[in-house]
Amino acid sequence: MMIQLQGVTKDYRTPAGVFPALRGVDLAIDAGELVAIVGRSGSGKSTLLNLLGGIDRASSGTVTVAGTALQDLTPHRLAAWRGRTVGIVFQFFQLLPTLTAAENVMLPMDLAGTAPARRRRGRALDLLARMEVAEQADKLPCALSGGQQQRVAIARALANDPPVILADEPTGNLDSTTGAAVFRLLGELARERKTVVVVTHERDAVSGVSRAVTLADGSVA
Repeated sequence: MMIQLQGVTKDYRTPAGVFPALRGVDLAIDAGELVAIVGRSGSGKSTLLNLLGGIDRASSGTVTVAGTALQDLTPHRLAAWRGRTVGIVFQFFQLLPTLTAAENVMLPMDLAGTAPARRRRGRALDLLARMEVAEQADKLPCALSGGQQQRVAIARALANDPPVILADEPTGNLDSTTGAAVFRLLGELARERKTVVVVTHERDAVSGVSRAVTLADGSVA
């Protein structure tokens, strides 16, 4: 079991009172699954993804990812765990605008120290080639199309060879053809035994996943 949530809740305090974003979520995901998290806006999808990535902490319950109980980690250990265990793909790419495509892919390796400095550019170029954007390696993000930027973002997520890939609306800013290509890439990663969890509103994409999990009002429907 690569991911396991038991009795997970997440509450946010607001001026109007406590808002329960997640309510007693139980979920288990095996290695090599491509799972879509679907539901209406405000159903808790992105909150769930943030808990899986250690970006946020559950209010109660347990979150175990790749054999690590995230609630037991200090902030420092959690950051180190995230750098080596989870690759995150964002809807709006989140590439650093002053770094080239290759430098963006090298950055996680620099931060986590997962590869010798002399090998980092070579690995970045290999990953960009796999994403079919090797010719864009030395260009800044502003010179790339949306689809090219998302491919660079996926390459960056793979930089430290993490077992888990989390993608938050990865096709939401792309046209349908480019979005379908991005989902094919994510499917390839799952077939290589990486665990891929995708938050999506794209109905067509759900047909290609191992399983779809629907959230409604913070609970698994």
